Amino acid sequence: MMTSLPESRQKRRGSVGVRIGASLVGDRAPVVVQSMTNTDTADVVGTTRQVAELARSGSELVRLTVNNAEAAAAVPKIRDRLAMMGVQVPLIGDFHYNGHQLLADEPAAAEALAKYRINPGNVGFGRKKDTQFSAIIETALRYDKPVRIGANWGSLDQTMVATLMDENHARAEPWEAAHVAREALIRSALDSAARAEQLGMARDRIILSCKVSGVQELIAVYRDLAARCDYALHLGLTEAGMGSKGIVASTAALGVLLQEGIGDTIRISLTPEPGESRTREVIVAQELLQTMGLRAFTPMVTACPGCGRTTSTLFQELAQSVQEHVRAKMPEWRIKYDGVENMTLAVMGCIVNGPGESKHADIGISLPGTGESPAAPVFIDGQKAMTLRGDAIASDFIEVVENYVARKYQGRGSV
Repeated sequence: MMTSLPESRQKRRGSVGVRIGASLVGDRAPVVVQSMTNTDTADVVGTTRQVAELARSGSELVRLTVNNAEAAAAVPKIRDRLAMMGVQVPLIGDFHYNGHQLLADEPAAAEALAKYRINPGNVGFGRKKDTQFSAIIETALRYDKPVRIGANWGSLDQTMVATLMDENHARAEPWEAAHVAREALIRSALDSAARAEQLGMARDRIILSCKVSGVQELIAVYRDLAARCDYALHLGLTEAGMGSKGIVASTAALGVLLQEGIGDTIRISLTPEPGESRTREVIVAQELLQTMGLRAFTPMVTACPGCGRTTSTLFQELAQSVQEHVRAKMPEWRIKYDGVENMTLAVMGCIVNGPGESKHADIGISLPGTGESPAAPVFIDGQKAMTLRGDAIASDFIEVVENYVARKYQGRGSV
């Protein structure tokens, strides 16, 4: 069973709701998982394939780079191909420098995108900044599209920074440089949002983000931002890194903020390892939300880390097989069985914690450790149901899981 929503989130979530396609962001709605393609958007076939892969893995919003005329022209083709495949995920256009021109030149792209992302640090410079920002907002209003105003540590508005540095110099007790930079990031987002509202954009069509690459800096920025506005907020550690470093940094930062009720959409910005699927970032985002008790996406497997009592690798292999099996089955199960994503599984390696942990799960198995009888008791809904033996324990246990799902959740969902 899922735990109840943490009290901090019940109290502190109060952002304005933003509708993006079929997804509601903010207004106490569940936190939404977002990802981004890394294909050349002009490659219609390759980008469509990756968007579909991300959506099927659980990404509820997918962002595309729209950086030139070819990419903009490809957007409606990608949208149409996805529709033919039965993939309805909202597409977000990521614009830098020339978004105003691309949206004007490619109205089909402006219509096909579900949301526009604007970077106030590079939407335009000098006198052109307001003109080009205004042009994107006016296009969004024309096509009734929400916008994300996404400030970024790596592309700060240098005019804003210079102004704040001058103000800081005049203070009796000047701020530290990091504080000034943080304020520049927040002011860039808030001032741009205020300008969008002046142009006619409603608050419930605006999402803000202020991304940095450091964990403590991100926490400080979003705490301050959340205290100063009620816009829906998108969370993400920009340039998080590769592998375990990127996962640890992202979850450390986002976990703190989510627990405090801050954040309405999240992205885990992982650098893919060579040959690794882009869907890794979606799985990490889902697992973060699920382990925190904020959402449920797929049955989770509890497994022990192993010790000198668990010399066999059988429990490790079984835990991996079960997790991979249920994740692969979820697209089918999600349609047939309502609530199956809340199911809990346990694969344990010896008698010390095995039976007890297995009883806490919906289905658990305690495999034999060193010197134990070559038998694996299986517990279902807290009660010992059977004992598995022999070389086919793995396949037998997966069959038990399949039968349990069909029996417990049968008829509760739409078939």
